[in-house]
Amino acid sequence: MTDITTIGEILVDLTQTGVSGAGIPQFDANPGGAPANVAVAASRLGAGTAFWGKAGKDGFGAYLRQVLEDSGVNCAGLLTGRQATTMAIVSVDAAGERDFRFVRGADQELTPEEVDEAAVLDSKILHFGSVSLTPGLARNATIFAARTAHKNGRVVSYDPNYRPALWASEADAVEWMRIPLPMVDIIKLAEEELPLLTGTSGLEEGSRLLEEQGVSLVLVTLGGSGVFCRWRGQAWRQPGVAVKVADTNGAGDTFLGAVLSRLCR
Repeated sequence: MTDITTIGEILVDLTQTGVSGAGIPQFDANPGGAPANVAVAASRLGAGTAFWGKAGKDGFGAYLRQVLEDSGVNCAGLLTGRQATTMAIVSVDAAGERDFRFVRGADQELTPEEVDEAAVLDSKILHFGSVSLTPGLARNATIFAARTAHKNGRVVSYDPNYRPALWASEADAVEWMRIPLPMVDIIKLAEEELPLLTGTSGLEEGSRLLEEQGVSLVLVTLGGSGVFCRWRGQAWRQPGVAVKVADTNGAGDTFLGAVLSRLCR
């Protein structure tokens, strides 16, 4: 049995690394996509992982497949789409704040018929995020996989990863980000995403509201301050480990991959 199967977007992060001598922004092509990041992080920590999604029939798609394979992730579910591989363009301002712009492509094409139900049922944990709940065929595929896992007693993990550029409005995002909650056992969200799902920024109250909807384990990441946790009615803060930060992009995915790699044992 596979420990963790993740489903959703896989893409290339074109991340700004600096500027040239002429003042032109320079970018690196990094592997990305939150569910793919989670699968890689968990695999590198010893969990058996698999990924389901779509990339393009292009150089970026081949590159992403190689990264997953080199990291020990089962790629049987990485299908080839008609469109090009999706890209996220991550620019950084003078204060170090990130700005995301997306060029959507193959990741949106995954259909429910292409999701292997047997693979979902052969996993201890199914993980997905809200990027694949944006308009497109992948929305139905993601909900199908989550519903299949939930009704068959598998653990469902969810990251309501809010990216405003992908939604028509915040109200539309909130509606769809809340829809999967009755199927979710584990949720990892950033502090600024808590009010979107619960209507409150209070960690105690917000996590309690999520627990009342059936979420067993609530993890609210707090950057350098660690994480706020709620489990079986008990809430506490777990301090982080002090490090020199190189890049926060994908930090939450790495954290969740580490958590799931332990829980599946």
